[in-house]
Amino acid sequence: MTTTATTATTATATATAATPVLSSVVHEVPADQEAFDALARERGWSDGLPLVPPTAERVARHLAEWGTPPDEVIGVLPPSGAAVTAEKLAVNAVMAGAPAAALPLLRAAVEAVADPGYELHALNATTGSVTTALIVNGAQRHALGIPFGAGCLGGADGRAASIGRALQLVMRNVAGQRVGVTSQSTFGQPGRVSGIVFGEWEERSPWAPLAQRRGVPGDAVTAFGTMGTANICEVVATDADVLLEFVGRALAHPGANGYLVQLSFAEVVIALNPVWAALIGKAYPEVDDVRRILWEHASIPLSEFPRQHQRQYEEIGWVDARGRVPLTRRPEDVIVMVAGGLGGLHGAALHSWGTTITQTRLVRP
Repeated sequence: MTTTATTATTATATATAATPVLSSVVHEVPADQEAFDALARERGWSDGLPLVPPTAERVARHLAEWGTPPDEVIGVLPPSGAAVTAEKLAVNAVMAGAPAAALPLLRAAVEAVADPGYELHALNATTGSVTTALIVNGAQRHALGIPFGAGCLGGADGRAASIGRALQLVMRNVAGQRVGVTSQSTFGQPGRVSGIVFGEWEERSPWAPLAQRRGVPGDAVTAFGTMGTANICEVVATDADVLLEFVGRALAHPGANGYLVQLSFAEVVIALNPVWAALIGKAYPEVDDVRRILWEHASIPLSEFPRQHQRQYEEIGWVDARGRVPLTRRPEDVIVMVAGGLGGLHGAALHSWGTTITQTRLVRP
């Protein structure tokens, strides 16, 4: 027994007058799940996890619910240079198990990573273990079940993993990110399969939402090229300044990509749990003050680097007046947000990979 599935690569499919007309190639594939997954791996469509067969009916249903023409071009993605159409996005969303309601968010995410400033070609081809993290703001967090409390970076019940996976399948099946071919990532990371998708706990933040501070109020998504997540555990501090010093120091370590002498730019995201945010926000109601203090502490004395590194940092003028090497060039490059469980005690750092500049986009219906 076989079923008909579409792929997001080229053109020709059929649909009734009541459904969107699709242009993807139609393949006869096994109806058996294991057989379909084996075929998907053989064809290069798969990330290794079971896929939902993207039948014409399923794809058309997603597009109809979304209300977007199948041939609408959302962005052109490197290294393949292929266009992501609404149809191709829907195909990969179906395969990932992402709901149709997530397509507006995914469209905004594609628009963000397609921005030249995001340097997607380098991100997709690098030896680094970088992936795109999506930080979600607005009422859509509740409508889509995007986690922003306990377990928000993994393990929370919600649709975040399927949404992140859909974007990663777009990277594979449209952008052409293929391990050992176009992607030379030495290790990769789990986020290259399921993505990293989480929300900001706006209701528990003493500051304006992240996207609003970046000029996009309401439903929005921020794309950040990250090497992954790093836990910061602190169980002693009862004072905001002590806590900020500890967190800032924890952000700076010599192996962070931000310290590569080849780079002229780096960013870092720090997610403060609501307990920490309340303590810090009481002392510093302006988030820019928080960023500045974290930035001042997120540095390493030049003397702690090996001699060869010391010479390089001195030659390019990276050493500040204190004799320290900061992780990022400016306080503005420290991105502060609020998320995580009420248990406190932990923060999460997401270090940038390279020259990718964080992008925020409005999520529209």
